[in-house]
Amino acid sequence: MNNHFDYSLLELASVREGDSVGATLANSVAYAQHAEKLGFKRFWLAEHHNMEGISSSATSVLIGHIAGNTQTIRVGSGGVMLPNHPPLVTAEQFGTLESIYPGRIDLGLGRAPGTDPITARALRRDGMGAEQFPEDVAQLQALLAPLRPGQAVKAIPGAGTNVPVWLLGSSLYSAQLAAMRGLPYAFAGHFAPRLYREAIQVYRDNFQPSEQLKQPYTILAVPAVPADSVEEAEYLATTSYQRILALFKGQPLWMKPPVTSMDGLWNAGEQATVKDFLGLQLLGDAKAIKSQLNELLASVTVDELMFTIDIYDPEKRRHALNILEETQRG
Repeated sequence: MNNHFDYSLLELASVREGDSVGATLANSVAYAQHAEKLGFKRFWLAEHHNMEGISSSATSVLIGHIAGNTQTIRVGSGGVMLPNHPPLVTAEQFGTLESIYPGRIDLGLGRAPGTDPITARALRRDGMGAEQFPEDVAQLQALLAPLRPGQAVKAIPGAGTNVPVWLLGSSLYSAQLAAMRGLPYAFAGHFAPRLYREAIQVYRDNFQPSEQLKQPYTILAVPAVPADSVEEAEYLATTSYQRILALFKGQPLWMKPPVTSMDGLWNAGEQATVKDFLGLQLLGDAKAIKSQLNELLASVTVDELMFTIDIYDPEKRRHALNILEETQRG
């Protein structure tokens, strides 16, 4: 890959309707291995809870599984939803991962709970989460830093591992915090496309260098449906349309097979809402995606693109990575 920015993947470990979690995770491993072979930079897993059809809730366990079945690709969280976890537990988990897979682990942090209020309570946190986010981030960084004399609470393992911390966001809040703390920043354009330009600009304009990072560094996450032809991509994209429609209707999020037409599955209002959610979606063959990328990147400075690829057939999903890789060479 010889372009000026890297390609990475975000994985939700989406379960196909009627499939088992075991089969789903085996497909995730094969997908990560294929991405590694093609030179993708990182493979991140997102934390979600109480969502039928998404099996990445035990994020750190899955990171270990993917890292253990790959050699070079960086593996991390996109992200750990910090309101759900005591910083000490997160530091211990990621310190352990970094000790087993040195130099390959990323800790991306989000400030949403990644679930509903009832589930948030079931995760045993006191509901202070989002307000405490800046303090929690600082505490986590301190726990991953080298031990200080007289330090009362130590993350063992964790202390001294300096696992790179990333802030993830879909608004200007995390962009400002990441800039102020000198942390790398990833914008969730795959589900919240509206503010991507403003957030990345705010981050770059206000960036303060830190020990972890001297220059601003941004990832933009975007949905993509790469295929051998534009027609095929339009067909394959119906899997993701059905899924987002289910999300808005509060239905289970199983991955459904593509359909030849969405007519009768959504009304005009629902179609507009789904398309709005997928505002940054790249779709088509390598040539079409290349031109959509050029358009997207004309108005925003990013260092890395992170793709979410909702394709029903695991083999076609792996093949989609070949098509993306072509856009880097072309």
